[in-house]
Amino acid sequence: MKYFDYAATTPPHPDVIRTMAEIMETQFGNPSSIHGYGERADQLLRRARSGCAAAIGVKPEEIVFTSGATESNNLAIKGAALRYQSRGRHIITTATEHASVYESVMQLQQWGWNVTLVPVNSDGVVNAQQVVDAIRPDTVLVSLMHVNNETGAIHPIAEIGKQLKKKAPRVLFHVDGVQGFGKMEATPAAWGADLYSLSAHKIRGPKGAGLLYVRSGVELTPLLSGGSQEQGLRAGTENVALLVGMAKAMRMAAEDQVDFARRTTVLRDRLMETIRAIPEFELNSRPEGAPHIVHFSYPGMKAEVALHTLEQLGVTISTQSACSSRSAEPSRALLAMGRDAACAVGGLRISLGDEHTEEDVALLEQALHQMVAQLRPLERRM
Repeated sequence: MKYFDYAATTPPHPDVIRTMAEIMETQFGNPSSIHGYGERADQLLRRARSGCAAAIGVKPEEIVFTSGATESNNLAIKGAALRYQSRGRHIITTATEHASVYESVMQLQQWGWNVTLVPVNSDGVVNAQQVVDAIRPDTVLVSLMHVNNETGAIHPIAEIGKQLKKKAPRVLFHVDGVQGFGKMEATPAAWGADLYSLSAHKIRGPKGAGLLYVRSGVELTPLLSGGSQEQGLRAGTENVALLVGMAKAMRMAAEDQVDFARRTTVLRDRLMETIRAIPEFELNSRPEGAPHIVHFSYPGMKAEVALHTLEQLGVTISTQSACSSRSAEPSRALLAMGRDAACAVGGLRISLGDEHTEEDVALLEQALHQMVAQLRPLERRM
């Protein structure tokens, strides 16, 4: 079975596994304890924080460890909204954001905040000027993803940050960086981002570990009350082994980023050519997008039927994003891009990793052709 769902999760790197196993066996202390066990755990935690900060070019004290990007996004959005509600109750985002951003914003809307969903074009990309034009005197936060988790569309984050800080420097800028880090340059401070979210398991690190970059001077209302861990922003004993594993994964991903993009772009472009040549498919990703994601639709065919047929043929891909793949609803992202319901409900995503080869892609291409041949008699009946 060949796995092509790296945007959902990645197999932990063997070096990461070994590092975490060693720490779990030998360094079990609570980093908040003041005895020797705690001190050694705290030293590991500090080194992990410094390593994560170096990978994205920020200061260690600007890193808040979390359980993953969903918690990071919730803390960034709700924490900023609650802390700065005296400035206003208006938030800007798009309809194509990851569920952890979109649903956080929708929850705030239920609580009385005003929300502007800036439209995206047919490629899924938001216009920087439209984002800036949406700013009002009561705007508190702009939240956008760097790379779309379904289609691989890349928002002009640097340009948005530049224009945003020029027009309204007090408006906070949050970037969901989950699908961008390790695939392309990630410099949140240079972008003018005040908040930046990451998850370890997307870059061959462990599940259950993530971070939120919080620019110095930015204050957030904690969502988890309790101890004073993570500068008072995230109560709870830190999982040292997972966080050291994340730091190692981030360092390796940052070091390999240029080569990763070069290798996967070649494979992605080849897959795009194959998909364009199959009449039953509609390609939703563009060559200008992320190097590791290819998204296409099979109109008239339920996505899960196509997915399970491919699995029987020896390859694994996904429908929508992992957080939404069990839903039968049309893709929110594709609908926002102007695709019709048949296209939006028949979306399929291939996502590449550092281990994939030309031979793997050839096997996937063969499976795609076989899948269409098997399902063609069922088209439009689904």
